[in-house]
Amino acid sequence: MIRNFRKDDIEEVMKLWLDTNILAHDFIESNYWKGNFDAVKVMISNATIFVYEQKGIVKGFIGLIDGYIAGIFVCNACQSKGIGKKLLNHVKEKYDQLFLQVYKKNNRAVNFYLREEFSIQNEQIDENTGEIKFAMKWNKLSSSVKACSC
Repeated sequence: MIRNFRKDDIEEVMKLWLDTNILAHDFIESNYWKGNFDAVKVMISNATIFVYEQKGIVKGFIGLIDGYIAGIFVCNACQSKGIGKKLLNHVKEKYDQLFLQVYKKNNRAVNFYLREEFSIQNEQIDENTGEIKFAMKWNKLSSSVKACSC
């Protein structure tokens, strides 16, 4: 089930954030993620977070700030089971446009967002990591699920 983030979710969410980033971004030193842990923990309080919970355990979450998706994180054992898609669809119902940045080398995530009708707007270098990121955008009006114009 998808629900709003609660303050008592913070430890599970942050563990998921760290573990998922380290696994998904093996081209970036794990110390980068560990070094940003405390800052992200503070930023989460200013973000809109939806969690996917199963049997009382957080299996994934999506974080947004004003239509910008800061990330979708799903526990490794639960990936490719539709949780990320469910979280994304949940926010697609609430926003007309969504934006995000994803590392070019994170092929799995890039392909996921392309399948979910995001388009690459440009690419840029992440000054913190030296890695290339794609800026991507989804627009409800250009989505293939369009309203009937009968």
